[in-house]
Amino acid sequence: MSLLVTTEYEFQRVEPPALPLATEQYNKAYQDQLNNVLRLYFNRLQNILNQMNTGSGSIDGAGLRLPYGAFSSDQDQTTTANTATLMTLNTTDFSNGVTIDTSKITVATAGIYNLQFSTQFQNIDNQLQDISIWLKQNGVDIPGSTGFISIPAKAGAIEAHEIIGWNYYVSMAANDYIQIYWSTTDADVTIQHYPAGTGPVRPSTQSVVVTMTFVSALP
Repeated sequence: MSLLVTTEYEFQRVEPPALPLATEQYNKAYQDQLNNVLRLYFNRLQNILNQMNTGSGSIDGAGLRLPYGAFSSDQDQTTTANTATLMTLNTTDFSNGVTIDTSKITVATAGIYNLQFSTQFQNIDNQLQDISIWLKQNGVDIPGSTGFISIPAKAGAIEAHEIIGWNYYVSMAANDYIQIYWSTTDADVTIQHYPAGTGPVRPSTQSVVVTMTFVSALP
């Protein structure tokens, strides 16, 4: 796997140089050859460190560009009772090697990824309702991925609200995709986007927020 840096160069694999065999006595030609081999090797190492440099004089890895994606939805999402339904995304906030196509979150590079999500649920029913959320990878259920929660009933004329979110580690091959599914026991439970508010003034609320972050190459 290639790790990209801010200069858009790929990391090159640095192999130990093949050093020339030493002579029994001092030999200027041998010494010059040895120095040149070592100079090229150390220059290559220095070039990689320079690419990782943030420009502030410190080497802290901030120049690395690992795969990531941050996505969201500004649409309300509904379902029917007890029906597997896809969560959809229509906004790309940040992206490098991770993309979306409505419901599919696709990675270009194989690796272990941290998938995190949060969903803004609303219940307008007079009863407490249950919600299930789970993952599919390439269209197949991921065993053990289902989360099961309850959202309170509305209070009088005031609907109930709940933000639900957690994270998973997932092993992904290149071009694999993940989808998030949900179901609820009543169609009065929806996923809601809210416009900017007043009293106090505050920004809008996305209905779904998802991030996908590269953690490690595959073992």
